[in-house]
Amino acid sequence: MELRHLQYFKAVAEELNFRKAADRLFISQPGLSRQIRQLEELLGVQLFERDQKHVQLTPAGVYLKGEVDFVLNHLETTRTQLKQIDSGKIGELRIGFLGSASNRVLPDLLQKLNEKQPGITTSLEELSNAMQVEMIQKDRLDLGYVRMAIVPEGLSKKTVLKDSFSVVVPLDHGVNSSNFNSLSQFSEEAFILFSSDYSKYYYDQIMGICRDAGFSPQIRHKSVHALTIFKLVENRMGVAIVPTSLKEGYELKVRFLEIPNTSQYTELSAIWKPENRNPALKRVLALL
Repeated sequence: MELRHLQYFKAVAEELNFRKAADRLFISQPGLSRQIRQLEELLGVQLFERDQKHVQLTPAGVYLKGEVDFVLNHLETTRTQLKQIDSGKIGELRIGFLGSASNRVLPDLLQKLNEKQPGITTSLEELSNAMQVEMIQKDRLDLGYVRMAIVPEGLSKKTVLKDSFSVVVPLDHGVNSSNFNSLSQFSEEAFILFSSDYSKYYYDQIMGICRDAGFSPQIRHKSVHALTIFKLVENRMGVAIVPTSLKEGYELKVRFLEIPNTSQYTELSAIWKPENRNPALKRVLALL
């Protein structure tokens, strides 16, 4: 079996169309079909169910696709690390993060890296919880910052920030720090919340805080970006509930009011795969 067999298989598995996969690989369709048949013969299993109209993965093909994704991603990481080492650098760390990590936690880590591990470069990408988990599992990310109560088996998790919740209101809102005593004061307001795509666990927490205050929020808008939420609040489209630490780094006409008398808090956690062989990750974990 050769690397090209895996690359050809990956293209067909993603396209589920031999013609499109052949175009993507810049080879002929008959040539691609021969390579796939050869791979099936080498493995002794059928990887695709195919007729003139449809192509789909067999159960064996579905399993192989996951393994091939891992192998090819790992080879690409190895190639990148070799280039970094050859140029005198320790390596590159690929970091995924939620937007709320970019105000304090992520800058703190990058500053520590600059001071203590200057040979490590970083590649940063803002992603949802689910996408970070998937990419870490497939070795496409080394480290993630998520808001999750639990993570899938095979991943490690360390809480790096515990945070209270605050209501975000326009600067001229009638409720302010001197007269704010209960979230129920906002029961008739429109709410702008982080979408459940940002973090289902976090979204459920917000719903729980409102229920504890005796009301169900009237959700008018949702977003996965803090700046979008704050701009909507600034323009009086509603109020929002966010982690208190998000008040850092934005200069907008909004006010943060920390929610009193609630036992709820939110955690931002770092996650990684212990089996990850990127040498840069091992150096960074000590800095978390």
